[in-house]
Amino acid sequence: MAKKIKRTAAAPERGASGGKSGGQAREKRKRGRVAPQIVNDFTIQLATLSEAGIPVVKALSILEGQTRPGPFKYVLQDIVDDVSGGTPLSEAMAKHDPVFDSLYSSMVRAGEAGGILDTVLTRLATFREKAAAIKATVRGAMIYPMVILTVAVGVIAAVITWVIPKFREIFDSFGVDLPGSTQTLLSISDACVNYWYLVFGLPIVFVLLHLTALRRGGAYRFKIHGLLLKIPGLGPVLSHSIVAGFARTFGTLIQAGVPHLDGLAIVRDTTANDVLADAIEDIRRVVREGDGLARPMGETGLFDDLVVNMVDVGEETGELDRMLLKVADAYEVQVDRTIDSFFKLLEPALLIMIAGVVGFIVVALFMPLMEIMSQLGSA
Repeated sequence: MAKKIKRTAAAPERGASGGKSGGQAREKRKRGRVAPQIVNDFTIQLATLSEAGIPVVKALSILEGQTRPGPFKYVLQDIVDDVSGGTPLSEAMAKHDPVFDSLYSSMVRAGEAGGILDTVLTRLATFREKAAAIKATVRGAMIYPMVILTVAVGVIAAVITWVIPKFREIFDSFGVDLPGSTQTLLSISDACVNYWYLVFGLPIVFVLLHLTALRRGGAYRFKIHGLLLKIPGLGPVLSHSIVAGFARTFGTLIQAGVPHLDGLAIVRDTTANDVLADAIEDIRRVVREGDGLARPMGETGLFDDLVVNMVDVGEETGELDRMLLKVADAYEVQVDRTIDSFFKLLEPALLIMIAGVVGFIVVALFMPLMEIMSQLGSA
């Protein structure tokens, strides 16, 4: 209580020093980006304090007091103020959607309704940790190939733009007959030098337009998401990944006591793949009419027989949440293994491809040089 009174007393002081501008500055700080790991740590700590029997307001005040100044601290200050005023924790969190998404606030709401907030927070923390671990695995596996590819593209671009034109001057001065590979390489170099703004600018413009269209959504984004699922090798990995995410999220929501229709709506709104979101909406429409989950899931074509059968068994036995979490565990392990194998094959494939390009450049440049050396030797 003393901590809250102290913060409340200090609030006019912040506003008095800057007036309207001080309030605007605080709003700007609140809108700053909050790292997902900070939210994960907060969830674990709040779950621990709740399990220890500490009231929610006091637990939030403790966590807010030990949080470093920044966007998340201001978010916690607002949540503490709202909860102290009688607002449910889920509603207070829902006001800060960029930090606490609909999945988070919905699970907290279910925990409040069932009187098992500490249990729900523990499950939510486990869910977020597993999701973060999968993302970290993918990002970590991509770092080395991306570094190799970036360095290789930079070096090859520098050779084509600056080094090869110097060789052209040497070849022209000796008047040697150039083989086809050398002529092709010189033509590529000329195009890069004379039309550099197109060669290097068009890919950047294309990427920016592509990313902008994806953010806007619509038919283009839906089509791209569908094509990604059909790419040989990559498609099955993405398919298993989104199925694992669906099973983990939906199973966690059901375990927390969220009704099936509400859970499906939350999963639909939080998924990153529009094809899956459209399929979930179809499933939700059928379930609303009184049917089970298994049949409409099988009709979407995104869920294989194993998933459909386990969901069917889960519905019959009343253990749907446990079955979905088992599906998530199995598919996440499979995705991890596939990603690991994929990137182990990708690294040597990139090296072979780069070696082929470099070898072509070396051969194309040194064949005329050998002829020049032969002419000089005979002279």
